[in-house]
Amino acid sequence: MVCYPTFGGSGVVATELGKALAKKGHQIHFITYTQPARLDFFAENLFFHQVNISNYPLFEYAPYELALASKMVDVVEHEKLDLLHVHYAIPHASAAFMAKQILKTKGIEIPVITTLHGTDITLVGKDPSYEPVVTFSINQSDGVTSVSADLKRDTYKHFDIKKEIEVIPNFIDLERFKKQKKDHFKKAICPNDEKLLVHTSNFRKVKRIGDIVRIFAQVKEIIPAKLILIGDGPEKVKIEQLCKELNVERCVHFLGKLDAVEEVLSVADVFLMPSEKESFGLAALEAMACEVPLIASNTGGIPELNVQGVTGFLSNVGDIEEMVKNTLFILKDENLPKFKANALKHAQEFDITNILPKYEAYYEKIVMQVKGKFAVSV
Repeated sequence: MVCYPTFGGSGVVATELGKALAKKGHQIHFITYTQPARLDFFAENLFFHQVNISNYPLFEYAPYELALASKMVDVVEHEKLDLLHVHYAIPHASAAFMAKQILKTKGIEIPVITTLHGTDITLVGKDPSYEPVVTFSINQSDGVTSVSADLKRDTYKHFDIKKEIEVIPNFIDLERFKKQKKDHFKKAICPNDEKLLVHTSNFRKVKRIGDIVRIFAQVKEIIPAKLILIGDGPEKVKIEQLCKELNVERCVHFLGKLDAVEEVLSVADVFLMPSEKESFGLAALEAMACEVPLIASNTGGIPELNVQGVTGFLSNVGDIEEMVKNTLFILKDENLPKFKANALKHAQEFDITNILPKYEAYYEKIVMQVKGKFAVSV
């Protein structure tokens, strides 16, 4: 597993996938520059290999891609790996191609699977500085997967991709993400039985957190409510100022980065995701698994997750008035239990026990294809 070790979606998915595979008896080796955030324990079949980056003064920017490729070569050669699964195209897919070519000179044929997660295609990958390398690296991968059908369409639309892309959706560990009995926490936040709205993200512009605060401000005018914002990022200062301007700062709680997000989700009534773009919406799935219905935009992969009028509602990006109306509808006492139950039921379709076999089958398919080609060439 080659991934970013941060709290971002691609790193979370890669780490949770690796942990689940290890539990089933597969040997999983993580290759990245620091221990992944979700790799919070070490167990049988789990290994971590740190990429060491040179600080040689000649380099203004450390050549991480070269160090990563070298580490891949070392781990594949000495640990006898069956395949490399790289998450996020930049720079992991291109580094994997380089490692693959080096290993060929040693008589080692290693299959490479690239999983596309979103901004590596929809944002960073479109940059002219990266597009040719991204296109080449994807086409040179032995297998390619995407986390949603929408991302697959985006990839074909914006890149000249010749490879078949397999859609394997993101997943949820229902053993971890489930409604917990946290009544004391709900009472502390909402002492007068206010409704609780929640959002979690990296506070980037694309998340439209300003829309969340404006939705909340209008909801609060009609019913007692509180808002919890989990995460941190470049928009936080602006959002804090907006809360003051709308006179809701006393009802909005900023919790920062939080590991046990499921504890907060367990007491939430609605999860807000009005993003401009989401390739999948992993945070929304985590909320649904904790029985929290969604108010979201109808963009990207979100409609593949949020069923209109069943698990929540979808609206056009920026349509705050409709999102307010839909939030108030869900929060009615006669409606909320049904939406909560529907959210959980739909989330169960994305349980890791359902998605993991799809990855295992795809691994086997790609490994057999590469072995067959290599046998013929030999």
